[in-house]
Amino acid sequence: MDLFPHILLSGFFTVRLVDLIDILLVTILLFAFYRMVKGTAAINIFFGLLSVYVIWKVVTALDMDLLGEILGAFISVGFIALIVVFQPEIRRFLLIVGTPRLLSDRKHLFSWLLHGDGKGNLDVDKITKACMEMGNERTGALIVCAKLNELQAFAETGVMLDALISEPLIQNIFYRNNPLHDGAVIILKNRIKAARCVLPITRNRDFPADYGLRHRAAAGITEISDAVAIIVSEQTGEIAFSKNGEIITKVTPANLKNFLEEEFN
Repeated sequence: MDLFPHILLSGFFTVRLVDLIDILLVTILLFAFYRMVKGTAAINIFFGLLSVYVIWKVVTALDMDLLGEILGAFISVGFIALIVVFQPEIRRFLLIVGTPRLLSDRKHLFSWLLHGDGKGNLDVDKITKACMEMGNERTGALIVCAKLNELQAFAETGVMLDALISEPLIQNIFYRNNPLHDGAVIILKNRIKAARCVLPITRNRDFPADYGLRHRAAAGITEISDAVAIIVSEQTGEIAFSKNGEIITKVTPANLKNFLEEEFN
């Protein structure tokens, strides 16, 4: 006797209760993985591999042997490539799943699935005031505000702080004689995660040549993630911000505040 009763029977296929549970679990798994790669360059690779897999299944169902063999070989090699490319995301996923609190607290589990880690509210006023003061004093600064992509790999290149945001702390970090001033500050969930971080520079060949290293690093980090970056020029005191690899210059404190509120609050 079949333990899982048939719930739909037609001339073409039979759907059992266990099939629906199977589909539901796969959907949850894919959605959870999507939450982690969202906001990173890896999302495009994820959808690309998913598209190839769907095409392979369709081709196999249509008995197109030659194309099926080619795509099947690609899928076999692509699985290994998938592990290499998504190594940080897979590691993070396993850490989250293995957290006892997540497994025991169903409310926390469903909250994570629906909302991810959440970008949370950002103390916009403190960041804006700190940038305004640093601009007046011609103190160079590079501040990266992370969203879904926590930028862990880049935070680990610097000094981990995990400190609550405050205007004096931001100014002191970028003070010229402070050993932490050289590099970027990464802010996550309203906390300064790390300072003196090394960021990748933009690969855009059309990037203006008169922009300095801070602007290039700001564009570089926002090209490969969903983060936004704030730049304070050491030469002019001018404030700028970057999103999606684009630099917006001649930003007033009011402009910066409005931009950050739209992005985070």
